[in-house]
Amino acid sequence: QIQLVESGGGLVQPGGSLRLSCVASGSIFSIYLMGWYRQVPGKQRELVATMVSGGDRTYADSVKGRFTISRDNAKKTVDLQMNSLKPDDTAVYYCYSKGVLTSTMAAEEADYWGQGTQVTVSS
Repeated sequence: QIQLVESGGGLVQPGGSLRLSCVASGSIFSIYLMGWYRQVPGKQRELVATMVSGGDRTYADSVKGRFTISRDNAKKTVDLQMNSLKPDDTAVYYCYSKGVLTSTMAAEEADYWGQGTQVTVSS
């Protein structure tokens, strides 16, 4: 059983910063891609940032220059440093993983999601 657990959400004023963290647990040998998506009520879940095990990063245009994704492959963690936060960044943020190789070297086909953590940017 693969699980993703997020932490670090909360309430912050516009212009402030937050750091989200996610750790993957279970019988995992490696994870190809880890990242963050977000969703507001009534809208589709959207990509925020992803990072593959080799180091390449992808960012949504709306967060480029403000958010930074990082990961520790050995610890199976992915972080999202969010700076210069805006009210439009308010959403539930979900950790995501794809391409899990289990400890028995079986390739998992499923994608995995965390339970979500609320980020609210408001004065």
